[in-house]
Amino acid sequence: MFSPMAVCALRVAAVLWLCAGGAQARSYVAAVYEHRVVLNAHPAERLSRSAALRHMQQNLDVFEEQVTAAARQGAQIIVFPEDAIHGFNFSRESIAGYLETVPDPAAVRWSPCSDPTRFPNTEVLQRLSCMAQNSALYVVVNLPDRQPCDARSDARCPLDGRYQFNTDVVFSDNGTIVARYHKHNLYFEAAFDAPAEPELVTFHTPFAGSFGVFTCFDILFSEPALALVEARGVRQLVYPTAWMNQLPLLAAVQFQRSFSYAAGVTLLAANVRSAALGMTGSGIFTPWQALYHHDTQGESGKLLVATVPVLDPDVAGGGPKGGQLPLPFSGYPEPEFCLRGGGECERGGGAFPEAPAVLSSTFTAEMMYDNFTMVLLEGSVGNMTVCDGALCCHLLFRRSGAPAELYALAAFQGLHVVHGTYALEVCALVRCAGPAPSNCGGEIDHAHTLMDFWLAGTFSTRHVFPGVLGSGVRPDRPDRSGWEGRRFSMSRTGMRNGLLTAVLYGRAFDRDRG
Repeated sequence: MFSPMAVCALRVAAVLWLCAGGAQARSYVAAVYEHRVVLNAHPAERLSRSAALRHMQQNLDVFEEQVTAAARQGAQIIVFPEDAIHGFNFSRESIAGYLETVPDPAAVRWSPCSDPTRFPNTEVLQRLSCMAQNSALYVVVNLPDRQPCDARSDARCPLDGRYQFNTDVVFSDNGTIVARYHKHNLYFEAAFDAPAEPELVTFHTPFAGSFGVFTCFDILFSEPALALVEARGVRQLVYPTAWMNQLPLLAAVQFQRSFSYAAGVTLLAANVRSAALGMTGSGIFTPWQALYHHDTQGESGKLLVATVPVLDPDVAGGGPKGGQLPLPFSGYPEPEFCLRGGGECERGGGAFPEAPAVLSSTFTAEMMYDNFTMVLLEGSVGNMTVCDGALCCHLLFRRSGAPAELYALAAFQGLHVVHGTYALEVCALVRCAGPAPSNCGGEIDHAHTLMDFWLAGTFSTRHVFPGVLGSGVRPDRPDRSGWEGRRFSMSRTGMRNGLLTAVLYGRAFDRDRG
C-alpha cells in the first residue's frame, strides 16, 4: 500500500547499490535534506540585521543537526533547498537585512570559519563554513547575496547601488567557499536581480570529480542547466529548489527524475517542505535509479542519504561496467544499476497485442494553462494518434482494472506563457481528474488503472524528457526510450501501481521568445 512518505517505493533503506554484473564501480555518499522553513511571518516588512539573523539562525539550527546526521551516515556532500535559510515573498527593500556578500571563489580563497573577520556581516557564511569544516563534508546551500555596483561604470546597476542575487554557495569539507552561483531564471522573485549572462558554475571534489550548480526554475531552460551537460560535459549536478508541484506534468520528483534520465546525469535535488504552498519532492537521482521523498501529509523535514556511482568520466573512467555513459537525450537501454534485493530492475509484461488504428473525435482541454488537443482512450487495448500542428503523438496501450477511470492522449505544440514563457512540444497520456472530457488535464494524484504503453511523438526538438508517474506521485522510468527516425518514443510494461501520467516533455529552446 502506498505511503505518502514515498522513499523509493520498494524499500526504506536509503542506499543505492551498484549491481552490474557483480562489479562495483567507484561511488560516493550523497545527502539531500527537504526542509520545512521557519518563515518570516511578515516578509514585506524590513527587519534590522540583528532581527534577520535571529530568524535565520532558527533554520541554521536545523541545518547543523542535519549536517551532523548526514556525516554520521558517511555522507560526503549534502544539498539544502532554495530559500531554506531566509524564506520567500520578500520585496527588494524588505530582504535587505538578510543579505550577505559572497566573494567570488575564483578570485578569493576564503574559509569563513577559519578567518571570520576577513569580511564584515557574514555571520551566516561563517556558521555554514564551520558546519562543513566540523563534519568534514561538502555543504551546498542557497542564500540572498549582495554585490555592490557603480552606476557610473555599469549601466545595469540598480538605483540602490547593489545587485541582489538568489545565490547557491558550496563549501568544501574544510569550510572553504569553492563555488558561487547566481540564479539566472527567476520565478516571480521581486527581491532579486538576474545576472547579465547565465553563469556556468562547477566545482571539483576529491571523491567524485566535478559537479555543476543551478537552481529551481533553471531546470526548464537551456542555460545554465543544459549548457552544463552539453557544453561542459558535467554529469553530476546539485540542485537547490523551492518547487511548487503542479500535476499532471510538473510535480517536483516527476521532472527531477525525467531530467536525470534524459540528460544522463546524477541530480542531487533538495526541495522546501510546505503543505500550504504545495512544496515537497526531493531526491537523489541517477539515470538508472532514484531515491526520493514526496509527502503531502506531514510537515516534517526529511534527510535522504544514498551511495551513488561516480559519473565524472575523468574520475570513474566511464560509465557502468567501465563503458561509456549514455549520450544525453539519446534514449536508454535496459538499466545497468538496480537496487540490491529490491527487485526494481524487474520488468514485466509482454509484447503489445495488435490493434487497428482508431480515429476518434478530438477535443480541446486546458492542461497546465495550455490548450491541448486530446482524444479519449476507449476499450482495453488501442492504437491511436492525436496531432497539434506538426506534432503528432502515437499511442499503443493495454489497460486493466478500474474501467471507470478516464484517460486521454494529449498533444501540445506552442509557447507556454503563464508563470514563465517557454516553447513546448508535449505528448502525454494522462488520467483525467473526473468523468468528463473537460476534466482531462486537471490535477489528480491517484489511479488504479494498470497500463502497458508505447508512446511516441514527431518532435522537432531533440530535447525530450521522458517521464512516467504512478499513483501517489511515484516517479518511474521507461523500460526503453529513444529515437526512431523523426519520432522519439518510450515504452513501459508491468507497472505495479496505477498510471497517472506518461509524458514526453519536449523543450524547443530556440523558440522560447516566440
